[in-house]
Amino acid sequence: MSPRVLPFDPIARAAELWSERVGPSGAMAAVTSIMRVQQVLQSAVDAALRPHGLTFARYEALVLLTFSKRGSLPMRVMGERLQLHPTSVTNIVDRLEADGLVKRIPHPTDRRTTLAEITEAGRQRREQATAAVTEIDFGLRGLTDRQTAQLTELLAKVRKAVGDFED
Repeated sequence: MSPRVLPFDPIARAAELWSERVGPSGAMAAVTSIMRVQQVLQSAVDAALRPHGLTFARYEALVLLTFSKRGSLPMRVMGERLQLHPTSVTNIVDRLEADGLVKRIPHPTDRRTTLAEITEAGRQRREQATAAVTEIDFGLRGLTDRQTAQLTELLAKVRKAVGDFED
């Protein structure tokens, strides 16, 4: 059963009430909108990836390994690039390995380091999953290509301001 479509924008209404009772509502409305859109996108991406036995985190890991020069990366580097805690990377690699999509291999020159390497089955699954998420534009609807680029640029400014990356 799908949720009932409201005859008004509840975030716009909350912003009006916020303005009347609290003060300026611009940041509240923007953050609330982002949080709601995140739910919408997560739901769409999860639905596209579920038939492929993947979560978005596991899909991202497969994409990252596919983009690497050798199809393998140290797990520490995966955590940095995916912006995840080492425990989360371990859990993701554990699940991908259990499904035969990656394998752990020793680093050729550093005995202390373990690499995660994508398997041929992982490459095939990544390809199928990519087709599924790109077919739905990752759930992002209602924007032109130009607006999507603008949105990405604006959100990058927020990410940079909190120290996500440097130019």
